[in-house]
Amino acid sequence: MILLDTDVMVDILRGYEPAKEWLKTAQEIGIPGLVAMELIQGCQNAREQKQLEKSLSAYPLFWPDEDDCNRALTSFAFHHLSDKIGLLDALIAETAIGVDAELATFNVKHYRVLKGLRSVQPYAK
Repeated sequence: MILLDTDVMVDILRGYEPAKEWLKTAQEIGIPGLVAMELIQGCQNAREQKQLEKSLSAYPLFWPDEDDCNRALTSFAFHHLSDKIGLLDALIAETAIGVDAELATFNVKHYRVLKGLRSVQPYAK
């Protein structure tokens, strides 16, 4: 299982060719629900949001459960000052860990300090 981080989803939605080619070969793809919310937050109007929601409907959403949230709190409290881990990054990472998935992302620097997270850069930029 591979969960897609926001930066990878943005590339896919914008039609970035390396992202599209990688997606053709990827299997068992999902999106953290929080990534979907971040993408919706970036919409400028109702038409854009409707189009995004249609695109997102092609992927299963994964939400953090209580254990994921507790681990995210611990990770966030430990890393937010020293390593600048954001709240959503901690929740997204722990969601991936909770479902035993890799996280496809280019924000490797943010995520590298989180134990147990397997992150991958899915294509060349």
